[in-house]
Amino acid sequence: MTTLPVILKADGTRETFDPARLVVSLERAGASASIARRISETVSATVASGTSSKEIYTRAFALLRREARPVAARYALRRALLELGPSGHPFEDFISHLYRAEGWQVETRKIIKGKCVSHEVDFYASHAGQNEFLAAELKYHNDPGYKTDLKVALYVKSRFDDIFACDASARSCPIDRGILITNTKFTSEAIAYGECSGVELLGWGYPANDSLFMRMSRAKVYPITALTGLSRSEKRLLIERGVIAVDCIVENRRSLDSLRLPSERVGELIAEADGLLSLNGDAESV
Repeated sequence: MTTLPVILKADGTRETFDPARLVVSLERAGASASIARRISETVSATVASGTSSKEIYTRAFALLRREARPVAARYALRRALLELGPSGHPFEDFISHLYRAEGWQVETRKIIKGKCVSHEVDFYASHAGQNEFLAAELKYHNDPGYKTDLKVALYVKSRFDDIFACDASARSCPIDRGILITNTKFTSEAIAYGECSGVELLGWGYPANDSLFMRMSRAKVYPITALTGLSRSEKRLLIERGVIAVDCIVENRRSLDSLRLPSERVGELIAEADGLLSLNGDAESV
């Protein structure tokens, strides 16, 4: 019986490599069953004990990109969020774009009075149709192995406790809910504390039935960094110009003008963007 290699994950833990899991993640990204099996077989042949999950992802992504760029872009969504940095402001802009797509009115970096002190919240949103108001603290990380931990959840809980303790009539705006949003995962302690204390959490894979990834997929809102046809410098320039999401260039291809690309490349990028937005499924990369 062949012993499967033990691989090193981004958070430093080790686990047995499972080729079937790679097949599933490729199919969830939109790859056909035959393509997913072929890529998994090719990648599996190169995996030895001690191989990192990043190496496995990079090999699978390169092969998938040759088959279908929109599918590769969807496979790379978690990494695409990591490319929004190094500062957290582009992530704030992206989350704002996501919530607006869901029907919310959004303000960023808003000052809200608490009982003891005033607080600058990263994100404030209202939904007229639901008569609901929420404030959020956003924690952005560009390290794939980093998990938002208990200390952050405790800090956010104390801030919102002070806001909620303030007389509602003294606040500059109403708030019904406070939420902690991150682009990565939460530690098990942070999740346990959130569930016990009532701190709402939103991250890459949490909550299981309404995670950040699932929200992005339903709204068809993906970071511009997901597009495989853009170089790193081109992605950075677009982000600096406020072009934060893939749907922005589909709705207005003139938003690519700052890159000064030939018409052929513009057409290729729009085709990849259209393809990504048309995909269905439930992708999550390695």
